Amino acid sequence: MQNEINIPIVLDAVRKVGDVFLKNYKQNAIPQSMDELLRQLEDIDILCLTSLKEDLFPEFPNIPWHIGDEFNTDSQRNPAGQHAYWLCDAMDGAIQYLQHIPGWTINLALIYDGKPFFSVIYDPLANEMFWAKDGEGAFMNGKELKISHKTDLAVMLSVFEYGHQDKSNIDLNKKIGSTVTKLLDNFGIVRNYGPHGLQLAYVGAGRIDLFVQDDLDTFNWIAGLLIAREAGAAILTTDGKPWKWGSESLLVAQKSITEKYLQIKSTK
Repeated sequence: MQNEINIPIVLDAVRKVGDVFLKNYKQNAIPQSMDELLRQLEDIDILCLTSLKEDLFPEFPNIPWHIGDEFNTDSQRNPAGQHAYWLCDAMDGAIQYLQHIPGWTINLALIYDGKPFFSVIYDPLANEMFWAKDGEGAFMNGKELKISHKTDLAVMLSVFEYGHQDKSNIDLNKKIGSTVTKLLDNFGIVRNYGPHGLQLAYVGAGRIDLFVQDDLDTFNWIAGLLIAREAGAAILTTDGKPWKWGSESLLVAQKSITEKYLQIKSTK
């Protein structure tokens, strides 16, 4: 894999397909059955992957592609075996898109030796392109990103998320519920927004102060993780350990905020 990649070509390819979806936004009927929902989700995947592959193959002919299927829990525990590959979340927030509400993006990450090397998150509705390259910073529409430096929890915006695992596990439900309660009791503003990767990019942009999730969601996280990390955020598990591929929780914020959250979490 090339260590120097043609970033404008990648950004243009992501913008192109994102703008196609923007043009078609709210043009299709909201699905009313599971069959209809699955068909429209598949149509999104096909359109996105076809466009990206077509535009990026001339520049990266030897890099294979993987679809980030967040419904497949086991596949998220380890990176693919290839030295380098594209990992595409064809649309993060596809349900919002199909329901005619905001909160959907095109996410693409280039994985190198099991770690994100380059990632892009494009929000067509806001016309915002977030991207980061390992060791070279994070950016939005050409402007370098920096995390929030708030110190007062009362003015901090915290967000919680959850994945698509089977929630019949009572302990997991209780864990998520406890997390939400701790956030409500200690942070001034608590939200659940939808597109995981975009929320992580927002941490990098200083728009969100803390992101927390108590279950496994690697594919939804991976593009945003690199952006948040390159903007200065700490990337941990909810136990305070360094996050690694396959970790079953995620805590992202500036270091001092993660320390405060872990202290709060440890109290009864």
